[in-house]
Amino acid sequence: MKPLAELRDAHRLRGLLFDIDETLTTDGRLTAEAYAAMERLKSAGRIVVPITGRPAGWCDHIARMWPVDGVVGENGAFSFYFSNGKLRQKFHDGHAERALNRSRLQAIGVRILAQVPGCALASDQPYREADLAIDYCEDVVPLPLAAAERIAALMRAEGLSAKISSIHVNGWFGSYDKLAMAKRLFAEEFACAAAPLQSDFAFAGDSPNDAPMFAFFNHSIGVANVARFQGRLDAEPKYITLAAAGSGFAELVEHLLGHLQRPA
Repeated sequence: MKPLAELRDAHRLRGLLFDIDETLTTDGRLTAEAYAAMERLKSAGRIVVPITGRPAGWCDHIARMWPVDGVVGENGAFSFYFSNGKLRQKFHDGHAERALNRSRLQAIGVRILAQVPGCALASDQPYREADLAIDYCEDVVPLPLAAAERIAALMRAEGLSAKISSIHVNGWFGSYDKLAMAKRLFAEEFACAAAPLQSDFAFAGDSPNDAPMFAFFNHSIGVANVARFQGRLDAEPKYITLAAAGSGFAELVEHLLGHLQRPA
């Protein structure tokens, strides 16, 4: 991973996609520093899109109330896009399939909790449409990463796709991920195909569930706390900030806007 200062062509970038937990937030809180950075980027005319594992209930609020152009949630289960006072929701799976899967996921969650002491259903599970989130260090006494990997292995044994975030292990039926839904959102709402998305936008994240995005984007950035997962990422970001979490996000936005304000 190169220092962020070596990202030289930031003046070309049309926008930023980014994870939320411990990329935008810090210790579970959205700081004024990070929110203001997000708002500055949006006010500069750049496309701003969170790509998160957080639930549909949260993403409804985010799409409506935050200075963003859309949001991808539950690790790619859906995208929400707010325009002209209306929220547009696009899901990977239909309503009936999601309802059936939720009952199956509930049973799988019970089995996992019995096999990994100390973990719990994520407190935001009731607001989810399509995935199972197991908390290993948000509202429980933090468990080691080995426990998160054990949870992910149990999910895969049940036929789920599974990804580890900075706080949860998420599992779902299907092979979609953050990147697949991000491509769909940009194609349908911004008339942006995969090739310009890859080259003209940046992505920032901090954990293993961001690996598909790190691999895809030419300008992928990890906030400093991504180092926690060194050796556990299927793909690493190309660049890394000096600061961690929300301060790292603000550092990145300052770098992008500093370049954007200079002549090309």
